[in-house]
Amino acid sequence: MAHATARGAYDLLTERLNRFPQGAPPSELLFKILAMLFTEREAGLVAQLPIRPVSARKAARIWGMSETEARNVLDGLASRAILLDMEGPNGTLYILPPPMAGFFEFSMMRIRDDIDQHLLGELFYQYITVEDDFILALFTNGETQLGRVFVNEPALAEARRPGGHQVPDTALTVLDYERASEVIGTAKHMGVGVCYCRHKAGHVGKACKAPLNICMTFGGTADSLIRHGYARRVDRAEGMDLLAEAYANNLVQFGENVQRDVAFICNCCGCCCEAMIAARRFGRLDPVHTTNFQPHVNAETCNGCGKCVDACPVEAMTLVNANDPAKPRKRRAQLAEDLCLGCGVCTRVCPTDGLWLEPRPKRVITPVDTLHRTVMMAIERGQLADCIFDNRALFSHRAMAAILGVILRLPPTKQVLALQQVKSRYLAKVLEHVSV
Repeated sequence: MAHATARGAYDLLTERLNRFPQGAPPSELLFKILAMLFTEREAGLVAQLPIRPVSARKAARIWGMSETEARNVLDGLASRAILLDMEGPNGTLYILPPPMAGFFEFSMMRIRDDIDQHLLGELFYQYITVEDDFILALFTNGETQLGRVFVNEPALAEARRPGGHQVPDTALTVLDYERASEVIGTAKHMGVGVCYCRHKAGHVGKACKAPLNICMTFGGTADSLIRHGYARRVDRAEGMDLLAEAYANNLVQFGENVQRDVAFICNCCGCCCEAMIAARRFGRLDPVHTTNFQPHVNAETCNGCGKCVDACPVEAMTLVNANDPAKPRKRRAQLAEDLCLGCGVCTRVCPTDGLWLEPRPKRVITPVDTLHRTVMMAIERGQLADCIFDNRALFSHRAMAAILGVILRLPPTKQVLALQQVKSRYLAKVLEHVSV
């Protein structure tokens, strides 16, 4: 009976997690992971929290306990990076982040002995890397995805150098939000922690030799993780040094798919990192938003050395016969454009100027901010009502106003999907008025 009760609390928590556009499909492995991270009581309490940030007073009302007791619970969860605690205008607010990018990763962002990280790493590996349900749900549902790739900035500089590739400067326009260096240079808070993916892979004997302490968080997320010891505060200069180290190790910058207030940038290898694994397995389903660039292969200078093939994290580059009658065994690089992330790593390892970046024929659209991305993801996944009717019962006019502002800026097809999910006469009238 006790086991059934415990399982019930974790089932409720699983249901709560799946109100996020990026949730966690139920399975026996997920139950084991949650049981390691949450006590039965904590699982039952967190399952009752709304999606939006809450104060200790609000949590106390939901949980039917004193504000002091609620704050103790919330602070305890924040100290373990299960919740994020952020200072609002009226005091501390607490929010449950999604599993990914969120408390799954935070649990492995430092070496700790309060939980069995070896066992947890094995469970994560089986649930996320071996089985397909989680990675498919996270990376392939809908058109708008969690993360995007940042262009390798030295690769752009190489394409523009005097006497180098004949690529006009105007053809390589790169916007500030496309640069990892801009995120680092403008962040109010910046932290660096252990790479969750390589840490996890290390516990199953599959980690590569890429740097481990190199994954970055920014803004309120970084501030919370720094205060609780899950990230180390770094300044702009050290942040730029870490970015240079990532470039030197041919790591791909994968970050939050927003233009403003990016919360994280991971420096990803092709072998351990889940975003790269998803892109390699399911590339034609567009699991990761690419950059606005792609490499061009110069058949005249490519010598078929294969260094670009080895460096590509998603196996988008291959070697084919060069069809040179004078050299029948000569090979050259060939790009699978529908698999390419546009990271630029391949161009940096080319020794013959046989590759350079050029603009994609069609620009990739990046959501403005987290709310914009979340609403887009929720609409595409049929979960918009969960964003508005928090806890399936509590209506928030403030949340509705913010979400409505996003919906009004969406294409008509997305507005129709939103209207179908919310079934709001008010929203229908507003959209009807705007479309006139």
